[in-house]
Amino acid sequence: METQERILMKAHELFMRYGVRSVSMDEIAAHLGMSKKTIYQFYADKDALVEGVIGIEITNKEGECALCKTNCENAIHEIFLSIEGMQEMLSSMNTSLVYDLEKYHPKAFKKLSKYKDEFLYDIIKDNLERGIQEELYKETINIEILTRFRLASVFLLFNPEIFPQTKYKLVTVVEEITDNFLYGLVTPKGQKMISKYKQQRQTK
Repeated sequence: METQERILMKAHELFMRYGVRSVSMDEIAAHLGMSKKTIYQFYADKDALVEGVIGIEITNKEGECALCKTNCENAIHEIFLSIEGMQEMLSSMNTSLVYDLEKYHPKAFKKLSKYKDEFLYDIIKDNLERGIQEELYKETINIEILTRFRLASVFLLFNPEIFPQTKYKLVTVVEEITDNFLYGLVTPKGQKMISKYKQQRQTK
């Protein structure tokens, strides 16, 4: 593995686990067994490193979304697959990460916001349109409003003032928000699909 890639991978691991603000460049260097000077040969400052890490995370998440879309049986199944991926991510992620980006690393936050407002927006919108075509979601839903609502509700998870990790288990929050979102959308046929996938998850 090239030195630059090693630096990026280790920074990604530490930032995801502990948040961005609490991990210093000295700590990253120590974990890598190299000098801070070596890191600065590849990344001008912490901002540049954070931006690189967010780039990796976005690429990973885009790949996971593509897999969900490819492997799902229908629109509701796609949401269940995405929940599993989100729960796995939350189990190893410090949710202060998004807050840290917004407050201390505006370039990286802008990159994340672009991913949210463009890529994720399209993923959610496509899912709603597909669900209507499959007769799993009601024809009468307002796709534009519900796309924006779903996007906002997912990112509420990362607001420590609304869902402090000391009080809420975020895996449970994800399930509760998604359940209520889905049940508001679905037709009777869609309700049967929800029951089917819930039962499958219980038997795993």
